[in-house]
Amino acid sequence: MSTYTAHVTRSGRYWHIHIPEIDRVTQARNVGEIDVMARDLIAVMLDIEPDSFTVDVQVTMPASVREHLDRAEQLRAEELRLRSEAAAEVRAAALELKESGIPLRDLGKLLGVSHQRAHQLVSS
Repeated sequence: MSTYTAHVTRSGRYWHIHIPEIDRVTQARNVGEIDVMARDLIAVMLDIEPDSFTVDVQVTMPASVREHLDRAEQLRAEELRLRSEAAAEVRAAALELKESGIPLRDLGKLLGVSHQRAHQLVSS
């Protein structure tokens, strides 16, 4: 099965779609139309069925938008790291409280979790 690339950019109110393999362009009013419009263009220009090939849609975002998305990805990675560190600190606190002789029910109340969760924290 052949694959065609759809290079997509925003152009005014429309999405500009360029298919380099056939050196033709079309447009779509919204993101949901991109694949359909690309397939229709390829099918008409090559006289083939629209479901006889795949389309690799590649949307180019403005640099400022890409920067925001890259920063969001960095922040999500940092969030995961910080959540992991926070969980380790809660486990350390739970273990220290347990080792000082505090019962699991009291430990759970002190940490704001159920006694079952307190048990999990000191068992892991």
